[in-house]
Amino acid sequence: MTDEQRARLARILSGLPAAAKELLATTDWGSLRHAYGPGTDIPATLCALVDEQPQVRAEALGMLDAAVLHQGSLYTVTAPAALFAAAILDHPAGLAEHEGYFPWDEGPPRTLRADLLAWLGLVAESASYGEDPVRDRLDWQWEPWHEETARESTPDERAALHACRGIRPALADAVEPFLSSPDPHVREAALGAAVPLLSAPELADRIPRVAALLRSRSNGAQTRRERAGLARALGVWRADTSDLLADPDPAVRVCAALGPAPTDRPRALAVLLDALRSPRATDGWFRQPLPGIAGWFRFTVLRAALFLAESFEEIAPVALAIVTSGGTSMADHERGPILFRAFPGGYDPARSLTPAQHALLRAFVATDASTHGIAGNSAWFRAAGLPEHRDGITALL
Repeated sequence: MTDEQRARLARILSGLPAAAKELLATTDWGSLRHAYGPGTDIPATLCALVDEQPQVRAEALGMLDAAVLHQGSLYTVTAPAALFAAAILDHPAGLAEHEGYFPWDEGPPRTLRADLLAWLGLVAESASYGEDPVRDRLDWQWEPWHEETARESTPDERAALHACRGIRPALADAVEPFLSSPDPHVREAALGAAVPLLSAPELADRIPRVAALLRSRSNGAQTRRERAGLARALGVWRADTSDLLADPDPAVRVCAALGPAPTDRPRALAVLLDALRSPRATDGWFRQPLPGIAGWFRFTVLRAALFLAESFEEIAPVALAIVTSGGTSMADHERGPILFRAFPGGYDPARSLTPAQHALLRAFVATDASTHGIAGNSAWFRAAGLPEHRDGITALL
């Protein structure tokens, strides 16, 4: 280490909050691991988050994404790193801007504070997976064979998950003040972190107070994006969003309907189905995905509609239109989930197909050549207990 590097590190350490300094000093980093090895290099990465050079800060954030939370996986080093990130949210460097580190990380420069909040949200999302099966099944990437093929976790993986769940109250304490930040990007990132954090069972008692805070802000939230994000948060937390289902903005209405248990189920389902009738327009509502919602927005809308429908018949007309017009790349996120919902409990050869099931299978056969409607969905046909080839489906008709 050069004299210049030592001096810079000394400046960084002297400016850290007491909680961050204590974490650095008392954590046995060598006993922890990240995606690429022991955690001995993580203290330097964490200090680099508040370096005076934007490129150094960007590289440190890249390390958090690539190693500490690699593709959403939790490691034993993740929890202390997340506590450090939470401890420096108020650091003066949080206002400094930097550009993305990875080539695919597009968008304008943003503040360190917003990026740290967004990263804490990803940690919270990973920690919550498997905790609530209903919430997991609403995810646009959920597939019915996930539970069947899940391997047993290792002791390190279990320790990492337990540690990350254990720090959620501390993370929520750190995130909540930024829900009222004057910076809209910080507010959005804070809300994106608060949604999975307050979904934790032990933090459910905080929801009414935070929901009231968001409600008090909703009239002043001028952008579609912010109002929609508020509506989604309330829905995910199972708060009453009935009034938002009548909002003049269709994006706000849909986000209010995305929760697992809307008070007005029929109206929520009608809002979702209306959005699915113009799926490309629905995809265009948000130039960048809302926090917590990846992929095309219509995928999330479809999963919510499939979940809310009490019978396949309720959604059959819209589902049929999607199957007949979808492209081959949408097998796992549109046609497959529709097929699986049409046969709850699996196909029973002893029972006749319902008219809606018959029409759906006929649509798969009719579009197979152009969309690979059956070949591209073979895993979903198998999961629904159906033949996995065109001739087998044709025989049922």
